[in-house]
Amino acid sequence: MMNEIKSVLVTEQEIKSKVKELGRQISRDYSGKDLLLVGILKGAAVFLADIMRAVTIPVSIDFMAVSSYGAGVQTSGEVRVVKDLDYPIRDKHILIIEDILDSGYTLRYIMSLMSTANPASAAVCALLDKPSRRAAPIECKYPAITIPDEFVVGYGMDYAEHFRNLPYVGILEPWVYSR
Repeated sequence: MMNEIKSVLVTEQEIKSKVKELGRQISRDYSGKDLLLVGILKGAAVFLADIMRAVTIPVSIDFMAVSSYGAGVQTSGEVRVVKDLDYPIRDKHILIIEDILDSGYTLRYIMSLMSTANPASAAVCALLDKPSRRAAPIECKYPAITIPDEFVVGYGMDYAEHFRNLPYVGILEPWVYSR
């Protein structure tokens, strides 16, 4: 696998440090509130697991699966829900946990869906923020790490279902996804 990684963009230690910082901030901001962490599958599963352990207040979790990439490296712009939430979110404070904020289409769609269910609030926490690719306006209350316009894998993110298990975020060699 290592020969397919061009370079490490975000180290395991940098991720751990940022998760700890976000956990403190989220705990402070949502103290005394009914907080539901919504992990966006599959990419955010690792990030959600680490964030929920870093948060020191009671939280519930749920998952959504949405698709806008298919097997490619560019978003199609068309978002579809593959798995919806299992529990009602009315009057709950929702924090969407996402691996990467890229074009913004997926999160804008999810936030629009959430608003129709009347939560007390809805916000976004993204491990990676790629503002140079933003095509749809979206606010990220908890952006962790800003990255350049590179195709990244690791820490839950994949290419063709591979590389999710890397403990860091790496830049994939272009020859891997251009074959």
